Amino acid sequence: MAGSTLEIKDLHVEIEGKEILKGVNLTIKGGETHAVMGPNGTGKSTLSSAIMGHPKYEVTKGSILLDGEDVLEMEVDERAKAGLFLAMQYPSEISGVTNSDFLRSSINARREEGDEIGLMQFIKDMDKNMDTLDIDQSMSTRYLNEGFSGGEKKRNEILQLMMIKPAIAILDEIDSGLDIDALKVVSKGINQLREERKDGFGVLMITHYQRLLNYIQPDNVHVMMQGRVVKSGGPELAERLEAEGYDWLKQELGIEDETVGEQA
Repeated sequence: MAGSTLEIKDLHVEIEGKEILKGVNLTIKGGETHAVMGPNGTGKSTLSSAIMGHPKYEVTKGSILLDGEDVLEMEVDERAKAGLFLAMQYPSEISGVTNSDFLRSSINARREEGDEIGLMQFIKDMDKNMDTLDIDQSMSTRYLNEGFSGGEKKRNEILQLMMIKPAIAILDEIDSGLDIDALKVVSKGINQLREERKDGFGVLMITHYQRLLNYIQPDNVHVMMQGRVVKSGGPELAERLEAEGYDWLKQELGIEDETVGEQA
């Protein structure tokens, strides 16, 4: 399937002088869904922040390429315009900016001048996607994430994903804090977008739990320890981790202390 390709090569990242990522290698192609798992403190969220250009994280070595273009040379907004999207574990609240205004501005920021989405088409698309995610229509006029519950914030992140239609989506623990009904709804939105995107939509999911992967089946599962990817496989790898934990893998790799001091 055609689509964009995100290549992460020998990525080293530090924060406040402490190295967190120690040589991460990953390639996500359009049409593929990758899951990244691992114990706490192994650098999973650091990876997502580094890809999107969080200023606290310094890339000291390696490269991130989107369709051959150097992502590290882009500002944060340029990365979003190029087709990268991050659904954050803890979405920020923005007072004074309504959901609908934010969404329409975000969509048009990725379009050429003169090709902005029309108001009626925008409303039609938003209503459809809000229905899919069981989001009350009143949320469109509320300020972005202000006063939202944890579940509402997560659904709103997926609404943004469905409306903006990025080339590569990074989903950082979107299952965190969700009950089973909310998890099903959020997964439904992601799967629907995967089916609709004929141009090849790539997904990088960061999660601790197999339960998310029961609803969004990955093509590849990667395990991070000590700041790097130490093992990759198919969905069966996640199933084994769920059943047996990480001790067997640490013994197999000779790893004693898997944490590297990851920060949020």
